[in-house]
Amino acid sequence: MNPGDRNYSAMLARDTFLSRYRYLKLDGRVAEETFGNERYLNQAFYTSRDWKVTRDEVIVRDQGRDLGHPEFPIMGPITVHHINPVTASQIIQGDPVILELENLICVSHNTHNAIHYGDESLLPADWVDRKPGDTTLWERKW
Repeated sequence: MNPGDRNYSAMLARDTFLSRYRYLKLDGRVAEETFGNERYLNQAFYTSRDWKVTRDEVIVRDQGRDLGHPEFPIMGPITVHHINPVTASQIIQGDPVILELENLICVSHNTHNAIHYGDESLLPADWVDRKPGDTTLWERKW
């Protein structure tokens, strides 16, 4: 799949946290392909009023949940992630896609790194409920 073809609605249609992650993962390195030596553009954008307003809309829409999944509240700082990575030229040209809600999702810091680096070990654990008499240590559902 071409990363530019991804969107929020298609990601949300996936029921499990892991399937949402796998839909979004990039297997790359953060900012290498998108900004390189032009990080100043990235920083200017992320401090703009337009970004701050849009970021707040995304957090409210996703209720502060990691990948918008109801079972994964984000307990620390929330990152609003571009589903399709933003390029320096898109910022320079004011491409509307950089603020489109269909291109944005709430993630935790670890999930954000997992998406960019393709490292599932960074993802939050999905624990099985304990029951009386249960002698098995907690385990992941996936």
